[in-house]
Amino acid sequence: MKKLVLTLGLTASVSLLAACGASAESDTVKIGVVGEDTDVWDFVIEKVEKEEGIDVELVKFTDYAQPNKALADGEIDLNSFQHKLFLESYNADHGTDIVSIADTNIAPLGIYSDKLSSVEELQENASVAIPNDVTNGGRALLLLQTAGLIEVDPEAGVTPTVNDITSNPLNLDIQELDASQTARALQDVDASLINSGMAVDAGFIPTEDAIFLEPVDGNSDPYINIIAARAEDADNETYQTIVEAYQADDTIEVIKETSKGASIPAWK
Repeated sequence: MKKLVLTLGLTASVSLLAACGASAESDTVKIGVVGEDTDVWDFVIEKVEKEEGIDVELVKFTDYAQPNKALADGEIDLNSFQHKLFLESYNADHGTDIVSIADTNIAPLGIYSDKLSSVEELQENASVAIPNDVTNGGRALLLLQTAGLIEVDPEAGVTPTVNDITSNPLNLDIQELDASQTARALQDVDASLINSGMAVDAGFIPTEDAIFLEPVDGNSDPYINIIAARAEDADNETYQTIVEAYQADDTIEVIKETSKGASIPAWK
């Protein structure tokens, strides 16, 4: 009988400890990001942990295909890697209900080259790499149009594809790659369109190294980066506290410093 009581007591203790461990784990807010440039989030996390007692963990992904799936599947609680248009397209394609709970910054897309110093130097049949997803690929084609290199069908809106190119006077060889590969492709192509975060990870200063940088104007709203959550968690108080810590004046200075001026705070 003593052995039975002892066994039951140990079992209950183990179960209680396991429950406490699970509870403690669930108190950690997991935020999915892409790339190694996490200085802004590191700053925000330090603030919320010190001032609000909120435990936050960054979960790093290597490409844009993973963080929304992880969020929808409940593997993470928030993500911060995408712009509004990308999320809209993802929800439409995957039937998910992920929503934006805050604007963060806008990071202009750039054209980069290891071989050229300006877009005017592109020759006939030059090779140009662009992201292969619908939203970033469309954004890249519109940037090539802004640079005067191609024309696209206006009926395609903000998500044109290569099939919507109506004029390509240089007969550019446009190669579609995963967004995480466009920086690595620079040695193999004449020019590459690289998202700002990927460019910074690759060692570039977008405002200095891009041979053509996307203008930020009234047409830029679809490309404002966001913090996203599952729809049912949009009003979660803890998540809103994290948003407030992000959308603060001291964070603006960190954004400007760490992005070399390439990212612009978008909540003001």
